[in-house]
Amino acid sequence: MDINEKKRITKDLQTRLDKSTIVILTDYKGLGVSAMNTLRRKLREADAEYQVAKNTLLVRASEGNDTNLIKDQFRGPSGIALSYGDPVAPAKVLTDFVKENKNFEIKIGVLNGKIVDAEGIKALSALPSREVLLAQVLSTINAVPTSLVTALSDVPRRILNVLQAIKDQKEAQA
Repeated sequence: MDINEKKRITKDLQTRLDKSTIVILTDYKGLGVSAMNTLRRKLREADAEYQVAKNTLLVRASEGNDTNLIKDQFRGPSGIALSYGDPVAPAKVLTDFVKENKNFEIKIGVLNGKIVDAEGIKALSALPSREVLLAQVLSTINAVPTSLVTALSDVPRRILNVLQAIKDQKEAQA
């Protein structure tokens, strides 16, 4: 690879690292082409991507962004999973992929400027997706006014029941 090609790849990689919300560093040693294609397809379905690059290019591309925190981990065959939105989705895909492919290893990651180890990524994969969490928050927010309206509408109903009982009682006495 000539120097201009390396510069182009580094610049492109740096742009993607700058935009990403999560970067997960993996060791893909021992994976075949079909397994790698399967991984890339699953990550694309989760709105994420997988990039394999030389470690020197990764180190250069990580300068000036959060990935710089893990640049000392760029050793051996390194691939990175990037996501620009939901950080849970690529963590789920990679954790499931590790279960199917024993040669594949999650090394470390960076999430919003914080280092996340392999166990942290596994824990992240156990969380519900962003959409599910937002739906849960919305249903909780919606439940409070609904419960209040139900409780407030119950008061007049009880008063009417008491008044009806008093009316029935007076009619029975007369």
